Amino acid sequence: MIKAENIKKSFGDLAVLKGISLEIPAGEIHSIVGASGAGKTTLLQILGTLSRPTSGEIYFNDKKISALREKELARFRNNEIGFVFQFHHLLPEFTALENVCIPAFIAKQQKGKAEKRAKELLDYLGLSERLGHKPSELSGGEKQRVAVARALVNKPSVILADEPSGNLDSNNRKDLHELLFQLKDEFKQTFVIVTHDDQFAEESDRIIHIKDGKINGNG
Repeated sequence: MIKAENIKKSFGDLAVLKGISLEIPAGEIHSIVGASGAGKTTLLQILGTLSRPTSGEIYFNDKKISALREKELARFRNNEIGFVFQFHHLLPEFTALENVCIPAFIAKQQKGKAEKRAKELLDYLGLSERLGHKPSELSGGEKQRVAVARALVNKPSVILADEPSGNLDSNNRKDLHELLFQLKDEFKQTFVIVTHDDQFAEESDRIIHIKDGKINGNG
């Protein structure tokens, strides 16, 4: 589904990625692991089209991403890619329901359709009683589940997550990990996840080890 060919990324004289090639099939969880500064987040941003590589190509279902203009790329990203971050990045002035609806509204979905989908997701994630709560009224685990619902609302091809459980306590971390595997099994959802959690990585379908900007072997 996703194919990266010889991805390189430099910031000035600093080479962060030094020739990454990989393929990520649909319906699997791939974990990206490595030491801080190895290039994990940079790779995730490039796979998510948030950053362009210095050289190399990214393909989504044989679509060449570099061929897309900025507006086309933004539309593609909103429709095809969901994002979950370590710090949930929910908008504090909006309710859980409104936060989940935002990508659907950006995609110009009708309000009723977007809210119906958001409510279904929040109900599935055990948050049906929290629709009208703002982020300040939610626990850390609840916030991250709202972020997962937001990532899913447009039925993306893939969800990219950067340390999604890194800011959670052990119980909420376990719950989130179980949820991700549940979404994979029930909805055949594809995930690419940067993580420092060795146990989660070991349970994923594949481990991508990044060292000094290169793939250092695969699980």
